[in-house]
Amino acid sequence: MDDLRIRAAGPEDLDAVLAFWKVAAEGTSISDDRSGVERLVVRDPEALILAERDGELAGTVIAGFDGWRCHLYRLAVHPDHRRQGVGAALLAAAEERFVRLGGRRGDAMVLDRNELAHHAWRAAGYAPEPQWSRWVKPLTD
Repeated sequence: MDDLRIRAAGPEDLDAVLAFWKVAAEGTSISDDRSGVERLVVRDPEALILAERDGELAGTVIAGFDGWRCHLYRLAVHPDHRRQGVGAALLAAAEERFVRLGGRRGDAMVLDRNELAHHAWRAAGYAPEPQWSRWVKPLTD
């Protein structure tokens, strides 16, 4: 993994990240647009973590901390880089960030139908909490 570079995304990375998610991420989010990701990076410049190999984007994770909870979103690894430790390196960087900020537990948004992701999250030590359900209300049209 010596050839893997982990770093925070900057404004100059946002178009590449959005294009990357179309190839590497499962599903889409209401915030998967330039303005949504830009707001994230402006508000918390260290939240969007990138993994690069040979100058190319290999993976992403959003490690959001609101001062109380540690939330993980958009763990995505390019299909050509899967099963090579990219996801594990991204999660390690996210967890280190959370610990530095005083976080106590990380939680991840994982699609129920994404069995491949379930295996990856379990391997990283995460488990579903069946007593919880996600409730949402769109705030915009």
